[in-house]
Amino acid sequence: MKKVFTNLTFWVLTAIVSGALLGHYAPAVAIQMQPLGKYFIELVKLFIYPIIFLTISLGISGMGNLKKVGRVGGKALLYFEIVTTFALLVGIAAAWIIKPGSGVEIHSGNPADIAQYTNAAKGFSWWQFLKDNFTIQVLFFSILFGIFLSRYNGAANISDKLFTISKYIFKGLALIMLFAPIGAFGGMAFTIGKYGIATLLPLGKLMLTVYTTMAVFIFVVLGIILRFYKINIFRFLNYIREELLIVLGTSSSEAALPSLMQKLEYMGCSKAVVGLVVPAGYSFNLDGTTIYLSMAVLFLSQVFNVELSAAQIFTVIGILMVTSKGAAGVTGSGFIVLASTLSAIKIIPVEGLALLLGVDRFMSEARALTNFIGNGVATIFIANNEKDFDKQKMEIAFAKEVNEYNNDGDVKNHLK
Repeated sequence: MKKVFTNLTFWVLTAIVSGALLGHYAPAVAIQMQPLGKYFIELVKLFIYPIIFLTISLGISGMGNLKKVGRVGGKALLYFEIVTTFALLVGIAAAWIIKPGSGVEIHSGNPADIAQYTNAAKGFSWWQFLKDNFTIQVLFFSILFGIFLSRYNGAANISDKLFTISKYIFKGLALIMLFAPIGAFGGMAFTIGKYGIATLLPLGKLMLTVYTTMAVFIFVVLGIILRFYKINIFRFLNYIREELLIVLGTSSSEAALPSLMQKLEYMGCSKAVVGLVVPAGYSFNLDGTTIYLSMAVLFLSQVFNVELSAAQIFTVIGILMVTSKGAAGVTGSGFIVLASTLSAIKIIPVEGLALLLGVDRFMSEARALTNFIGNGVATIFIANNEKDFDKQKMEIAFAKEVNEYNNDGDVKNHLK
């Protein structure tokens, strides 16, 4: 019993349930809890860029093979494109078969509410995407610095200092994660208090379809990908269960990004692969967001009784393959991508996005969870493909209690 009450998973789950109850029974009070979730995420974000920089630069300098760095990056981008395209097809197939938009009242929502998104939907720009995405900028800089270290004669001394910094950064992260229940409580209380359970009922079929489709994608598609290297998806999900609950409570996959990188290294993925794949995946491997965007387009076509031809559906797939890459890191970016996609195909009223505003917040958890799991699976797959995965470490990590991982704080020994 004592072990239960000292387990972070227990407290995060308790916080989520408590937040939901407060939001339902005392919405005015619950809305005031928003800063708890918001500031927890902001605290975790402080660790994201230092961890990305240290992991990538130390990983590349330790790898000593720049051709391998390029190979891993190329494999990662190819993997992202294949899997996200498959996610698009899964989303469209599910919406086509289940038809969640049939029978939905068109008068729901206020078209004025989407003005901020339609005004911003001016088309996808790779330059704008790279300029606004600080994660990608840190990724590129870290790669260049890692290459510099690998060729610099005095790299050993610099690496030792960076390892020492890493040790204290991960110790600091471990302390911040102790506040995860407070962040999860604030995030869940605010969501339920502001939007209310009642807002789910009119579009309940869409929500059920989205959650079911993403569950199928996780357990079947991602499960098969892991099974290729004889890794069980359920064991992996159990291993990262604390992070999943944090993502669920805060609706932000960023809230658990540093911890995911740390755990992937503990379970046997090499530092360089983790450093390259996870940050890039947060911009290019958005499985959950991709599924949602494809389903939302077909949902709106069904609401407005617009029959899409096969050619039009392939056009939607083609557009989303590009525009979905911009749906990362910016609040409301999903709506901007939807608005630009609808504007491009010119047959579904953009004003229909107002229908989704009421329930979008409740579906963001599904998107964040699927994106989060998808990036973990991508890293494991590529590490195995590169023969940079230690299965013995994986078995040890899976066997341990999750709350024991950070006890010694010896990052230098564990993350080499």
